[in-house]
Amino acid sequence: MPSPTVRGRRVRAELARLRKERDLTITHVAGELDWSPSRLSRIESGHRQIHPTDVRVLLDVYEVTGPQRDALIQLARESRKKAWWHSYGDAVPEWFETYVGLEAEASRIHVYESELVPGLLQTEQYARALHEVSLVEQPEEEIEKRVKVRMTRQDRLTAPDAPQLWAIVNEAVLRRVVGDAATMREQLDHLHEAAKRRNITLQILPFGVGAHPAMDGAFNILDFPEEIDPTVVYLDTRTGGLYLEEPEHVNTYRLMFNHVVARALAPEESSAFLARVVAEL
Repeated sequence: MPSPTVRGRRVRAELARLRKERDLTITHVAGELDWSPSRLSRIESGHRQIHPTDVRVLLDVYEVTGPQRDALIQLARESRKKAWWHSYGDAVPEWFETYVGLEAEASRIHVYESELVPGLLQTEQYARALHEVSLVEQPEEEIEKRVKVRMTRQDRLTAPDAPQLWAIVNEAVLRRVVGDAATMREQLDHLHEAAKRRNITLQILPFGVGAHPAMDGAFNILDFPEEIDPTVVYLDTRTGGLYLEEPEHVNTYRLMFNHVVARALAPEESSAFLARVVAEL
């Protein structure tokens, strides 16, 4: 069953589709319901949690009845259920809950990282060392919660329906020592072993390639098994996350990823390169 995040996303997409299909503007529909236009805009964009009551009144305006109406209201109810990450409280910021929920349902994850080992491939010690250098001082208990969340996310990679993970990491990720040498050696060994899994492809982008299209920074592309769930590009920032779903934006990042794939070392060469870096530690 899809995660609450994906279910909510499906409801929002269908509500927006129904409105546009009827040539109704956000302002018009909001006026019919005595809402502010921003309220409906936030519902459709995912910046406001969907409540079944909101879905009911919107479906009244769109004159949707029968099984389609019942299914959307039920989906809205299910989107409000708690997922495993909700038990960690503030350790998973609200803006990141969306990503965790989408990641939990993705069938394919493409990642480019310029500075850090991708979260799904980090060791506990590496993840802990990252949190310990955060600009915001965190209690030890909070750090441990955040590390636990990251490790739990990795369970997806060994699940029966595990996604295909294709990660490209800049050479800087391997060279920058996070924590101490022992922590870094363990992390690189872990990367080397992870790359042997059937559902994981790892490529290294060496310094020698020079300038490249992805120099603006890291990004993730998430694809889903159901056509109803469109591809998402996720960009991580210091203060939140940015989610891109417009086809033109998705295509830009997909093209960028393909360019980096072509310039990075092949998986076998990347494995050998990684082994050399470990030997130098």
